[in-house]
This record gives sequence, structure tokens and C-alpha cells, in this order.
Amino acid sequence: MEVWIGRNGERHGPYQEEQVREWLRSGQLSPDDLGWREGLADWQPLSVLFPQDKPAPAPSPNSPPPLQQRANAVDFDYASFWQRFGAWVIDLIILIIPSLIAMYAFDGLEAYKHLLEQIQNGADMTAAMRTYAQATEAASVASLVITYLYYVFFEASKWQATPGKLALRLRVTDLHGQRITLGRSAARNVVRLSAAIFGLIPLICYLAITWTQRKQGLHDLWAGTYVLNGTAQEQPPQRPSREHGHFNA
Repeated sequence: MEVWIGRNGERHGPYQEEQVREWLRSGQLSPDDLGWREGLADWQPLSVLFPQDKPAPAPSPNSPPPLQQRANAVDFDYASFWQRFGAWVIDLIILIIPSLIAMYAFDGLEAYKHLLEQIQNGADMTAAMRTYAQATEAASVASLVITYLYYVFFEASKWQATPGKLALRLRVTDLHGQRITLGRSAARNVVRLSAAIFGLIPLICYLAITWTQRKQGLHDLWAGTYVLNGTAQEQPPQRPSREHGHFNA
């Protein structure tokens, strides 16, 4: 079981339960510090979560607790290249449906039939493809807009993920591990949209994941985002806040 810790208005973790118990017994964590683990509706004092683990006398001021040492270095579980690529493939399959609807609504299917007829009749291939591209321009634009809005709204939603990412238990966050705003999601997906226009997905967005330290694609670097393992529903319900010298989550 993993436990998140709330201290000084900040959220840290997650840590293994036995590690938290050990810190409680050694006095490196206070019973008044808040904790949260999956299944809880809200944050609870550690004294409530682990009533049998009594703290020892407070450690020396010269020995700061591990939690303070790591306050500025939260451990994130970054999604790998193949996880993200798999999520993209799932989303691509889902988006085929609205794309076909747009194609039908803007007479794209008729344009495709006409293209096949021209090929069968031995027409010039270059001219036939140019005619087809012009005939399906409206359908292509509609498909791009649908794809863009799909990513923008799903990644800024309470799920923090598209259906493809949800299927692989991934979520999109800002650099602090929090839910991104609609504006940040729009900026993130401008790069995706641009790449789609020039036919570079997944090349331009995803290859950077393989060499960047935090497995960020070009769109992540642009917007200041991460893609992490674990769904938003598996995270603490809210960020701890401090009021009147103690936590009140």
C-alpha cells in the first residue's frame, strides 16, 4: 500500500506504508502530519491511519527528516515511449469514427469513389490525387478540428487523459503533478495539431521521449507538462493546505 504525506502545505510521495510507519516510530514524521491512501475519501492524520505506531522523541535539529530533504524533488513515475505510443494508437482508432462521419458529411466518400474510377480509367495519377485532395479539403479540416478538441478537452478534464491514456492508466499533469488548465492543454496540442498538418505524427511529438530525462515529447516541453503513470482517480483528492499552523485538507 502506498501513502501520500501532507506537510507544510505540500504533498509528497507516494511512499511505501512500512516506510511511513518507520518514520513515525523514529519521530521523523509527526502523528499530526496528514496522510492519504487509495480508498480514503479525504486526508487523515497519521495518528488515525497508524494508531499503533508511536513516535520516538524528536530527532536532533541537525538531522532533517527525509521528507524535508525531498520536498523539492518529488518522485514522478514518467510514462515510457511505448506506453504513450500505445495510448496514441488507441486514440487514433477511436478518432476514426468521427473522422469517417466528417468524411461522409463533406462528400469525402464520393470523392474517394471518383478517385478509384479515375485510377481504373488510367487517368494521370498526379492530377487525380490533386483533385481528390481539393474535394476532401473540408473533411480533412473537420477531422483535424475534431482531433484537436478531443485531446484538448480530455487532457484538461477531471480524468486528465484521453480514453487511450485512461486505458493504459496514464495522466497528463503540469510540472508539479497537478491537473493542467484548458489553456495549457490547448497550447500543448497546438504542437500535435501542427505535426498532424505536416504529417509528422508520431515522429515529431514522440521521439523526444526516448532521450529526454523526464520522458517529455516536444509538445510536453513546449507546454510544460508530464505524462505520468497512474490515473487521476488514484491520486489524493486534493492538495493539502495549511491554516492556523496546522493542516486542514
